[in-house]
Amino acid sequence: MTRVPVTGETALSSALRHVLAAIRRNLWLALAIVGAALALAIVATMLDTPRYAATSSVQINDQSDEVLGADFETQIAPPSDWDTERFLNTQLDVLRSRALAERVADALSLANDERFFASLEIPTSQVTGTDAQNRAWVISLLRDNMDVELRRSTRIALITFTSTDPEMSARVANAFAEEFIQQTLQRRFDSSSYARNFVSEQLDEARQNLEESEEALNAYARNVGLLRTRDAISPTGQEIEAGTVTSTTLLQYNQAVIRAREARIAAESRWDAVRNSGLLSSQPVLSNLTVQSLMTKRAEQESQLQAARDRYLPNHPAIARLEADIAGLDNQIERTANSVRQSIRAEYEAAANAERRLENQLSQARGATLAEQDQSVRYNVLAREADTARSIYDGLLQRYRELNASAGITSSNIAIIDRAEVPSTQSSPSLTRNLAIGLLIGLALAGLAIFLRDQLDDVIHIPEDIEDKLGLPLLGVIPRASDGDALEAMENPKSSVTEAYNSMRGAMLYSTPQGLPKVIAVTSAQASEGKSTTSIAMATGFARIGISPLLIDADLRRSSLHRTLGVAGDRGVTDLLTSQDDPASAIVTIEQGDAPFDLLPAGPLPPSPTELVASPRMAQLLEGFAGQYDVVIIDSPPVLGLADAPMLASIADGTVFVIEAERGRSGSLKAALRRLRSMDPQILGAVLAKFDPGRSGNRYSAYSHRYYYTYDAPESARS
Repeated sequence: MTRVPVTGETALSSALRHVLAAIRRNLWLALAIVGAALALAIVATMLDTPRYAATSSVQINDQSDEVLGADFETQIAPPSDWDTERFLNTQLDVLRSRALAERVADALSLANDERFFASLEIPTSQVTGTDAQNRAWVISLLRDNMDVELRRSTRIALITFTSTDPEMSARVANAFAEEFIQQTLQRRFDSSSYARNFVSEQLDEARQNLEESEEALNAYARNVGLLRTRDAISPTGQEIEAGTVTSTTLLQYNQAVIRAREARIAAESRWDAVRNSGLLSSQPVLSNLTVQSLMTKRAEQESQLQAARDRYLPNHPAIARLEADIAGLDNQIERTANSVRQSIRAEYEAAANAERRLENQLSQARGATLAEQDQSVRYNVLAREADTARSIYDGLLQRYRELNASAGITSSNIAIIDRAEVPSTQSSPSLTRNLAIGLLIGLALAGLAIFLRDQLDDVIHIPEDIEDKLGLPLLGVIPRASDGDALEAMENPKSSVTEAYNSMRGAMLYSTPQGLPKVIAVTSAQASEGKSTTSIAMATGFARIGISPLLIDADLRRSSLHRTLGVAGDRGVTDLLTSQDDPASAIVTIEQGDAPFDLLPAGPLPPSPTELVASPRMAQLLEGFAGQYDVVIIDSPPVLGLADAPMLASIADGTVFVIEAERGRSGSLKAALRRLRSMDPQILGAVLAKFDPGRSGNRYSAYSHRYYYTYDAPESARS
């Protein structure tokens, strides 16, 4: 239900006041519920069996220590900072897993351990299932009574097991820590075993592929006649091509042709030098040792001939002999020079012939090599396949050796920090904790009960309920008189009742856009809610400020205004409705100190009040009174059970609905308002009468101050 805050109040303070008021009204109920919850907590604590919790702690690291080194041990990459929490939570889930509980149950043989079942309050007579059923039961009990907690900002996990046997609790907690480590190692060993088996299978397959590829390579080379002088499984294609006999022959012929060409060019150069110059002027001839020796001898003979000529006559035999020797030397020199010249030519021709033959051989080798290259395309493909197969085989073989070396040698990333000790004190039941839980449950139940009771409570307690539950504007709040007599309290102009009615009078003056209505009907849902007192207070209040009022007692069934005001009631509304008498003949003037006003009593009790009220005469009388007085106030009967009030409300200019605090229920009030609204009246608002601001729950109302309307309050109250 949405609460509308009063003027100058926030929605939060309004809601807070409503909550505090509901708590204050239902304080004893709330205390009873909380007390019952605490009593149940104490009883449950006394009846509960003592239980003992044993805790072991383990450290969970990202990586385990290396035993054989990084070359032989495969480490999982450590998680990044943002993934550390996920890694630790995964390990906690492993601790809670069914697989670990199974390992603990098997390690301790708990399926046949009666002490274990007794420690969890299970009688031996109930353990009558098969071994499989008992084992499943044990696993469920282990998981239900084991708790795992990770210390904040650490890698320390606390493993706690709770039972009624302290020794069993410590034993199981330590078993969980130990089996957690063993499970981690077993998982790694299984992973390594799987890797070894997988690598072994891959190694066999790689070996078979290598054999097949090398056999295919050799078979192809044999079929096409390719001969290799070096290993065909080489890194580059050039080395593969250079490894054949044909390619080797081509290289040799090519080198020989190059050398023959160099020799031919050198020989041709020497021949050209000899051929294009004189016989004895060429350097090759002159550099010949024989020629040089002969020319030396000739020079000696020339020297001797010259000496002989100087000594002898020209025909001297010595001269003739020397000339003949010189001529022989000249012939010998010429022959030797020609021989040298012919040898140079022969050398040139031999070099040229050798070059031509080698070029022919090179051309043939080149053709053979080109043909072999065509055949080597397929060979090279097969060779590369064999090379790839060998690389794969070598890599798998190395990995297989490493796995075999590291098999069975591993360390765990889990380490036990503290083993569980046998607890000396019970962990539960804890009276303090149970009382705290009982208090919280009691407060929650009390809050729920207060909320439900407040929601189901349709009694109008405080002024705010009028707007919240009925949707009517609030015209005034009339406090309950201290001595119970509101009329007597109104005689004191400074009393809280008088001030409250004066406040209501101010609201009435501006209750419509035209100001104060001429004809005002005052009614309530039930009898004795304060409508007659409110009618008298309205008439007195208006008279005090110079507004001439007429108060009409329209309750033709239970008229009470004449008795309350101490006047005769033998003539009144009934007489005017059943005759054509002058209305002024039935009006009585009430002397209320300085505020006299006129009263029209109800008169004698008629046989049919409803017909009289619904007659046209009633409307005529009200119309006439409205012309004579400033305001006409009608004290009408209650709405529920009677038809008079809705009829009077329909012919009045405005209707005031009086509600008694702590009595009026929203259900009956809404029913009364529906009856009123069926006649389409102008409802000015509601007045909350007999409101007790000191009542429990009302103290948190915006109108709750006991001296809200009074000026003569004690100094303590004012402060």
